[in-house]
This record gives sequence, structure tokens and C-alpha cells, in this order.
Amino acid sequence: MENIINQIVSFRDARDWRQFHNAKDLAVALNVEAGELLELFLWKEAGTADKLKIKEELADVFMYAFLLADQQGLNVEEIVMEKLKKNEAKYPVDKAKGTAKKYDEL
Repeated sequence: MENIINQIVSFRDARDWRQFHNAKDLAVALNVEAGELLELFLWKEAGTADKLKIKEELADVFMYAFLLADQQGLNVEEIVMEKLKKNEAKYPVDKAKGTAKKYDEL
């Protein structure tokens, strides 16, 4: 994970784009890219979206998310593992398995 983030940061820094990458603008860019990913599924059956385009847009989403984490001094692996632990408590297997209900409805 650290290698990927370092390569993204190197790409950005070689182009002097850090000046544009404040937390707000990274969050906005992340949302825009997530919207572009979502658009690939618009008016289609889920399985018919173009996989190559999904790959491209998903990479953009990951890159902006990783840049935002880096800008905020957050360790991606650590925050994901913390969130998984919280979700394990909110969605115990015996109550959540096979259902899409929100934790407060289990």
C-alpha cells in the first residue's frame, strides 16, 4: 500500500500539483470520480458496464482517496482495519448474514 501511495505522490509532485491538493479539493475530486464510476452503470444492467472503463474510473477513485489520506497524515491500512473492526461490532455475522438491513435494523 505504501509503495502505491508513494508512486501516486511522486507522479503528483513531479507535476507540481500538490498546490491544488488541499483536503476540500481532493474530496471534491474523489466525489467527481466516484460519480464518473457510477455513470458507467446508468441505464444498464449491472453486469453490462464496460469493465475497462470501470477499471479506469476505480483507479481514479483510489488515487484521490489515497492522496486525501496522505494529505491528512492517515495510514490507509490502519484506518480500513479500524473501520472493519467497528463494522464487525455493528454487523455481527449471526444477525447480518444474508441481509442488507442497516445495523440499527438488525
